[in-house]
Amino acid sequence: MGADAQQAADAIDEYGIPIIPDPADAASRKRQAIIDAALAEFLAEGYSAASMDAITRGSGVSKATIYKHFGSKERLFLAVIGGVLPKTYADLEPSNSTIADAPDLRAALVRLTTDWARILLRPDIMSLRRLVIGEIDRFPQLGQLWYRVSYDMNNGPLIEAFTELNARGVLDAPDPALAVQQLVAATVGVPQLVRTFSPDAEIDDAELTRVISSGVDLFLARYARS
Repeated sequence: MGADAQQAADAIDEYGIPIIPDPADAASRKRQAIIDAALAEFLAEGYSAASMDAITRGSGVSKATIYKHFGSKERLFLAVIGGVLPKTYADLEPSNSTIADAPDLRAALVRLTTDWARILLRPDIMSLRRLVIGEIDRFPQLGQLWYRVSYDMNNGPLIEAFTELNARGVLDAPDPALAVQQLVAATVGVPQLVRTFSPDAEIDDAELTRVISSGVDLFLARYARS
């Protein structure tokens, strides 16, 4: 392999996630089959126990082809999980304008955080979360990527909204970033923590509503101006 080809094969983004060039159409179908099989295997077994033979069988692609596309098991893991992470929050709506202009701030916050919780408690996202947590020492770049994606798609817009509400005197939140962290911790964070370590824990709609509403009330008791 020449120097330019080796440099391209070793390319990573700002988070340390491998940059895998898009293949041609025929190769693209093989690439997607590899990604689907690898994701299923990594979620089921973790990184260390995941079998390249199982990924080969699941994808219907030869092991040589997998290594041709991704280079190594480590790069395959990073590319697959790093590619999935940005999609985890795709169903969440930007919240800055809706919250800042809400006629009933409490109702808007309850609705927003309940919607967040229902998405983040989905079994596929919870499995991905446990996988990243379990591999954080080996692959810290995945944790950094998850934090950035979460901030950009969740916290960032809400910080903008709280900044505006603070300026208008609706909230007493001189540190909007901290206020957002505390709101999320008191609402979404409660059922998410339970499900992270107890996957079979039952959290029905009534319990979710109770936890979320209580968390929002706690938040507003600290931050709402009379």
